[in-house]
Amino acid sequence: MRHSILLLITASSALAQNTVTIRVNAAETLGPFKPIYGYFGYDEPNYTYTQNGRKLIGELAGLSAVPVYIRTHFMLATGDGTPGLKWGSTNAYTEDSSGKPVYDWTITDRIFDTYLHAGAKPFVEIGFMPQALSSKPEPYRPTWVPGAANRDYSIGWSYPPKDYSKWGELVYQWVRHSVEKYGREQVESWYWEVWNEPDISYWHGTPEEFDKLYDYAADAVKRALPSAKVGGPASTGPANARAATFLRQFLEHCYTGGNSATGAVGAPLDFITYHAKGRPGVAEGHVRMGLSKNTEDVDRGFQIVGAFPKFRNLPIVLSESDPEGCAACSARVYPQNAYRNGTLYPAYTAVMLKNILELAGRDKMNIAGMLTWAFEFEDQPYFDGFRTLATNGVDKPVLNLFRMAGMMGANRIKAESNSRVPLPEMLKEGVRGNPDVDALAAASDRTISVLAWNYHDDDLPGPAANVQVELAGIPAGARRVLLQHYRIDETHSNAWTAWKRMGSPQSPNAEQYATLEAAGQLQQLGSPRWIDIREGAAKLNITLPRQAVSLLQISW
Repeated sequence: MRHSILLLITASSALAQNTVTIRVNAAETLGPFKPIYGYFGYDEPNYTYTQNGRKLIGELAGLSAVPVYIRTHFMLATGDGTPGLKWGSTNAYTEDSSGKPVYDWTITDRIFDTYLHAGAKPFVEIGFMPQALSSKPEPYRPTWVPGAANRDYSIGWSYPPKDYSKWGELVYQWVRHSVEKYGREQVESWYWEVWNEPDISYWHGTPEEFDKLYDYAADAVKRALPSAKVGGPASTGPANARAATFLRQFLEHCYTGGNSATGAVGAPLDFITYHAKGRPGVAEGHVRMGLSKNTEDVDRGFQIVGAFPKFRNLPIVLSESDPEGCAACSARVYPQNAYRNGTLYPAYTAVMLKNILELAGRDKMNIAGMLTWAFEFEDQPYFDGFRTLATNGVDKPVLNLFRMAGMMGANRIKAESNSRVPLPEMLKEGVRGNPDVDALAAASDRTISVLAWNYHDDDLPGPAANVQVELAGIPAGARRVLLQHYRIDETHSNAWTAWKRMGSPQSPNAEQYATLEAAGQLQQLGSPRWIDIREGAAKLNITLPRQAVSLLQISW
């Protein structure tokens, strides 16, 4: 282990001795800076309207000038609405003694009302199977125990319907009710996604049975609201051969397959979803992230979609894109997940944001969303290592990365670094040699935003990078610009280190809680200052610690 650390520090020391140059040219526009960061999701729908859930929804809705979309599992599951780890229910569908459907939208409305009141929008996941419709209704409600095998997790709610016509009618009534309650224009702006990860245990049917499920659901959505957006299949990462095969057969079905609901050829498909996940591990006593797997999933999915000319221009939403696959798997039980509380998580996410945009640009894919599967868990210890955006109402560092992204301009501009790990190397092995010191830049009227990071897959100490940011393309009329420097590091925008400094209290008093809330907000590194511009250019020098992220806002 000492030998590995010595090699890493030696390579990093060489980087620190040489200035990293990041060149940003506001005159070279690469196209719109799509707000792909503004998508979030979680397993437990009933946490939505808890006190901390509403607080976090409000913060998510407020991080961007454009609407934020929120997705959750179990929106059609049977139960009394009591939440649990990796479980939730709405009781939207039951049947009376004669088998007649009974619809109750009380809880689904409560969830959507929470989103809309805050200014967010639903990314509706149509699932899972109500108990009265399940072809295997018993057992139905699962129990999730962190660290256990949980072999009985995917039970009655994950089976095909015993009656596809009733399934279709359920979806029709849900969309119709939503239009009546929220208005046609509002519901037209939502996504309706059929199911979740049907290529693994979330679906106990064949691929052909899933296609049939999709046919009936998509037909129902379109009958209720022809202008609604429906899509899928929300399959797992296509770097896996089985997942790739599933995604491909689904697209083939939507293209040329026989439609079980209508008898026509093909099925409605307004957007395409699949998932992309990393694979962290523990190497020689420290966390090592698996960014290459996350990037490969994105890349392989683009290739599959691109092989279908009819679909290659459709919006693609990575309806889960995360460093690994289980938000409810606490780092206390799974040590590879110890990245979640500190600055490694936001630095990783910044790198993936640029990787996804660059892969989409290279392949000319219409990327619309990079959905982060993280929210909050009720009645859990502070900073217990769940993949969350906040803990007991205290924002974690990763949430500030999304605040940074939401402050950036509408148009992406050219940003190059002489210390970037090339994208082909990222795909092959991640960031295992020199750190990735790079940036993503955007501009709007009278503002340039530069998001910069110093990232490494290995969560080990390393020296800071001396970074010179060279700005060009600033309009000739601007002679002085205002620099505001926002930072996520050990002492800025970091409630976790603030919590540890106060002794890691599990019952913080009012003063301590207020301190933690303030530490969880996005903070500036020093005071704003004015910079001279010469011939449309300027140079800024910053020091960027390992696993830190900076947002430089230059305005005039």
